[in-house]
Amino acid sequence: MQKQKAFGLWSAVFLGIGSMVGAGIFIVIGQAGAMAGNIVWLSFVFGGIIALLSGYSLAKLAVRYQSRGGIVEYLVQGFGENIFSGSMGVMFYFSQLIAIAAVAKSFGTYSATFMLHGDTAWVNIFAIGIIAFFTLINLVGAAFVAKAENIIVIIKLGVLVTFAFSALFTIQPQLLSVADMPPVSGMVFAIGITFFAYQGFSVITNSVEDMDNPKVTMMRSMFVALLIVAALYILTSIAVLGNLPLDKIIQTKDYALAEAAKPIFGEWGFKIMAATALLATASAINATLYAVTDIGYTMAKEGNLPEIYEYNIYRSFEGLIISALLIVPMILFFNLAQITTVAAIVMLIVQGSTHIAHLNLLQESGAKKYLVVLAIFSMFGVAGITLYSTYKTMPEIAYYLIVTFALAFTTEYLLRYFKQRIISKQTH
Repeated sequence: MQKQKAFGLWSAVFLGIGSMVGAGIFIVIGQAGAMAGNIVWLSFVFGGIIALLSGYSLAKLAVRYQSRGGIVEYLVQGFGENIFSGSMGVMFYFSQLIAIAAVAKSFGTYSATFMLHGDTAWVNIFAIGIIAFFTLINLVGAAFVAKAENIIVIIKLGVLVTFAFSALFTIQPQLLSVADMPPVSGMVFAIGITFFAYQGFSVITNSVEDMDNPKVTMMRSMFVALLIVAALYILTSIAVLGNLPLDKIIQTKDYALAEAAKPIFGEWGFKIMAATALLATASAINATLYAVTDIGYTMAKEGNLPEIYEYNIYRSFEGLIISALLIVPMILFFNLAQITTVAAIVMLIVQGSTHIAHLNLLQESGAKKYLVVLAIFSMFGVAGITLYSTYKTMPEIAYYLIVTFALAFTTEYLLRYFKQRIISKQTH
């Protein structure tokens, strides 16, 4: 009797939604709103279109090359067994860890609002605590992750949909007036930030080996998850910008969504939305940890990371524990805004490079060339826009990116030199 796979259509959809609807909607909406004003919903539209293009390319690759390594496997398939594909794989792994650290920090920030003195110490304590909790959860195995994700996603979507539809009845039309529309350039610059709110959709590709009928389920789950999240983001952004004046958005940009619940539900609305933010960020950590540990395993198996990643602990990988330990110092020592921006740009570059690799694999994957080309231009275009738009406020981002690239290439070179290992294709 064939063993039932952990991920059906809706389990995969919920995994993707759980990874996307985390820090994105609860933090990015305030930051993007401060830039784009009452047309921020357009930024979410364009961000969603770009995510769909990337999701299409990755889904096609996932079905053809069914590997837990996901993007890492696609890079080596397209570019070959060389130092470039290995370095990009290391970069992808690092960027995922950084993204998890940022989401954990967000969880800590919202948790601290329930304390009388929400200082940095409490933020870090809660952030590290949630990483430890979901590390234990993920050690139980893929099936348990899928079941837990279903429950969490249903709860948080229920709260967010209730808020969004309720807020539509209290919208102040003047706040959405075209007369008060900011320059269109602000909306364009905000696309990079809103795309980061969609980050996490690639997690679905890492579940391919645990997926029922991946040839059909992969593409469907990718598109369903992205369309649901895009609709939710657009609706919620209209509700928030229609209930809070721009100056209030700027003042409360780190928790604007919770602040927008006050005019409708009062102080309890703020608390409920803050609690939902905790659930959403926790859900994102849960979903992303599953992918990161699988990537860590594959990279070790193929020669990208230390051998310790190859040994199992209970039903999962020791790489899960190592990954969690690497996240902790980032929570303690890095600035949230800077590290989130670096993670976003690195992910865009890695995904763009993956789509370039896909051009060499079109006959194998059966993907449409023009859609893959559009995905390439979208990824690098958004990365450039994001870097440009943050140059004045965070000029150090460019230096951090250079260091990240240098670290990835150095790590890959040293592993090859001392371990005499090269990346090998896991699938054929």
